[in-house]
Amino acid sequence: MEVMRAAERIELAGGDVLHLEVGQPATAAPRGVRDAAAHALATHPLGYTTPLGLPELREAISTHYGDWYDFDIDPNRIVITAGASGACVLAFLALFNPGDRVVVPSPGYPCYRNMLSAFGVAVVDLLVDEQTRFQPTPARLAELGPIDGLVVASPSNPTGTMIHAAEMQDLTAWCDANGVRLISDEIYHGISYGTTAPTAAAYSDRSIIVQSFSKYFSMTGWRLGWMIIPTDMREAFVRLAANLFISPPTLSQIAAVAAFDCHDELTANIARYGENRRILLDGLRAAGFERLAPADGAFYVYAHTGHLSDNSQALTASWLADIGVAATPGVDFDPQRGHESVRFSFAGAPADMSEAVRRIGDWVATEGEDGAAS
Repeated sequence: MEVMRAAERIELAGGDVLHLEVGQPATAAPRGVRDAAAHALATHPLGYTTPLGLPELREAISTHYGDWYDFDIDPNRIVITAGASGACVLAFLALFNPGDRVVVPSPGYPCYRNMLSAFGVAVVDLLVDEQTRFQPTPARLAELGPIDGLVVASPSNPTGTMIHAAEMQDLTAWCDANGVRLISDEIYHGISYGTTAPTAAAYSDRSIIVQSFSKYFSMTGWRLGWMIIPTDMREAFVRLAANLFISPPTLSQIAAVAAFDCHDELTANIARYGENRRILLDGLRAAGFERLAPADGAFYVYAHTGHLSDNSQALTASWLADIGVAATPGVDFDPQRGHESVRFSFAGAPADMSEAVRRIGDWVATEGEDGAAS
């Protein structure tokens, strides 16, 4: 957010900024979603729904799991939420007590850590790296002593790496056997390159699945997500949702039912992300960035930048000021090692990706280590 605000100041002053810091699609919601929203605005009273959300949306999500994963989900296990952030709030409050130990891989999405800390939960940072493709493993978890929970994301923000089927099966089995509650953040499902991401729901009915309409469905500002929860926890989630949120946004819920008929339009978005990914990976490698996380999915490249600077905040500030490229410093995702990493988002236009890597390449060639921020 700080990078976005700094970029905005430059643009307001007439400057040119290429946005590779923003973790959201540059495209609007699909046409069918917008049409459904317009019709609802004209004809629907748009009052509260139940805390679990509209039955027709939960049915549509259940059908979606059958279509995508060949896996049946009881609609009664589906909870509609105010975005994936609302889902995480509900999950963390329902599952954990103050003082519980919950593992969060690092680098990882910072809001997990911040939310858990706000609720009095002890966050256990698990440092992951290239050796495990930036994902947790049962062996690494066993070294941490007693733990109560684990948050994983596949594809991951910021690394884009995925937990594949055999690994997911091992991970869920280890969690179930050790009484560890798994929260699987799957909001980037549908955005992958070469293989698809499995859902943890296929391997464990104790796991909590967090999903969202923000990424694949290109509906960030509609603030709508969902969870798959264990049957025996349904009442707890209903009570928490009713007290905290009353209900998810009604207009967004009505419109989202139409999203599942918009896959042709959404698939075109994925093709554009794939081209952006190629441009960014090729361009960064040509500019001398040798350590890049495997960008299996999502729309991020996580790059080691220690050869340029030991201060990723200063480095990205230099790029923004000198060449008009906005990127996110790694300290946002990895407080211990992120000073030598940067996340690039490739959710924008291919022309912006090409121009960004050209500018970065020129900066590296002219500034090099002598001009790098430190």
